[in-house]
Amino acid sequence: MAIFLSTIRFATSSPLPIMNDLKSSAQEQLEYMLTEDDDAPLLTADDEIKSEVKECVKRLYGRFNNLLEALLSEVELSSDGGEMQSFQRLLSDLSWACQILTKLEIMRELVCNWMDASDKIVKAVKQARPTTELIETKLRVVEVAAKILEAIGYGTVILPTAKRLHMVKVWLPFVRVAKPLIDSATTTGDDAPTLKMDSELWQSLESTFVSIILALPSVEQAEILTEWLENEHIQYPDLTEAFEVWCYRSKVSKRRLSFISVNHDKIDTH
Repeated sequence: MAIFLSTIRFATSSPLPIMNDLKSSAQEQLEYMLTEDDDAPLLTADDEIKSEVKECVKRLYGRFNNLLEALLSEVELSSDGGEMQSFQRLLSDLSWACQILTKLEIMRELVCNWMDASDKIVKAVKQARPTTELIETKLRVVEVAAKILEAIGYGTVILPTAKRLHMVKVWLPFVRVAKPLIDSATTTGDDAPTLKMDSELWQSLESTFVSIILALPSVEQAEILTEWLENEHIQYPDLTEAFEVWCYRSKVSKRRLSFISVNHDKIDTH
């Protein structure tokens, strides 16, 4: 247990750049310790381990939030791009942390923190000076948002309807505009970032949006789907499944209401 606790502290810290490879190795080994394969995991996550992980991720998110506030206080980023690079590293760490928190079933605090900061995150990215690095930053933001939305969409973290609706209204527009920019980004040339994209990211995120939308009240679903049908970025995410389910449910509901109305009229005549 001692080595796990030391490793999680290091893996969620911000060491000197020269130690980044060691940090990446520490993150990989933590996943290995907690993952079951042919053999049992190296350790069982008890309350002490979960508590330490939550505290380490809390400190990690604190650094992310401090940098986010700093970015928002500037009209645009500094010319050397140092803040954006730090922002990318923290986003990558949060993406990794989501995997650990999911394994330990303690995602709620990070989900709530990200939800509360969603408007600020989107604003910070939108006001950032356009550079090739900004495209990679958008990808890192999408990666974290996808994991947060997945936790919400599949019931890992239960949130009130209003908060689920807010997450859709913030992240659906961001994702559908960011995707074509990320897809079209070149990875050749000295200045272009090397984008390492998970091939299943977009498909998984699309399914998550459908799940969240279908769990919303019918009126909110109709509002979202109407906006989607009228938007130029209708190709992604494809909400056809949600649209078809909404139409079917609405038709069934109308039929039931008509049946109730007819029976009510019959009762009144007697």
